[in-house]
Amino acid sequence: MRALVCGASGQDGADLCQFLLKKGYEVIGTSRDAQVGQFSNLHKLKIAKDIQPASMAVSDFRSVFSTIKRFNPDEVYNLTGQTSVNLSFDQPVESIDSISIGTLNLLEVIRLHNTKIRFYNAGSSECFGSAKKGVKFTEQSAYDPKSPYGVAKSAAAMLVKNYRESYGIFASTGILFNHESPLRPDRFVTKKIVNAALRISQGSKEKLELGNIDIYRDWGWAPEYVEAMWKILQTKKPDDYVIATGRSESLRYFASQAFKYFGLDLKKYLKINQQFFRPSEIFYSCGDASKAHQSLKWKAKTDIDGVIKNLCSAAQSSTQNL
Repeated sequence: MRALVCGASGQDGADLCQFLLKKGYEVIGTSRDAQVGQFSNLHKLKIAKDIQPASMAVSDFRSVFSTIKRFNPDEVYNLTGQTSVNLSFDQPVESIDSISIGTLNLLEVIRLHNTKIRFYNAGSSECFGSAKKGVKFTEQSAYDPKSPYGVAKSAAAMLVKNYRESYGIFASTGILFNHESPLRPDRFVTKKIVNAALRISQGSKEKLELGNIDIYRDWGWAPEYVEAMWKILQTKKPDDYVIATGRSESLRYFASQAFKYFGLDLKKYLKINQQFFRPSEIFYSCGDASKAHQSLKWKAKTDIDGVIKNLCSAAQSSTQNL
């Protein structure tokens, strides 16, 4: 089996490449410019030499067409595009272009070149927007995005559904709720919290500056979520699936538990900064992955407490190994 992983250098892309290699796949990993791309996460996982790099810009139709024609993969995983909700408010055009248009290009190339290719699209809980506390989103929940990123992901998911129904393409979307691993970039709030807590525990006098800490999210463990991606493409019929833990906690909880891991009291080091508040916010988000459990035999094993412990332990180990 040959898989094309679009966005192999990101957290999910790297974790997925590792998973597929263990399954015996030939893996091609793309980035906008593979010749200069560092693929740092692949090096961290020590699998860079096992991945065949390829240059591909998903917003460029000719680039997508030539890459898929060249490798003719059995499976295509679309994990590329702009990945930051915060950044999407500053770069909305880039969000729409790299996510929505990128997904359309991939689907259209598959339609024209080889409809037997199975296509996975990385959806997002950001599509749903905000819910009342205690309500869980399912595959049937209406989309109500609150950011350019969410709008782009919503459009991409609807394109996948349209191509599946109109052209008979095996195209599915995994609607993934928040998921973390040590491979996350430092700009993500979970990584920012853990790194700050570690530095303070080592003597730093800094304060942790955050925005709204009373938002609720459903946090899971990224390596488990990439297994769900693969399972979605092994089904008899294409479909869309919510991938989540079913437990939602506040950012305040996440930060306090991370600081507690290092023996610290968050209240002593926290500073609320209004500059970090988003123009439009999702206040509560939680997923119901019952369909994935029933149809894919997939269920999250690690909830937020395990995620925090894993992230803090990895951060601690990385400094000890320096």
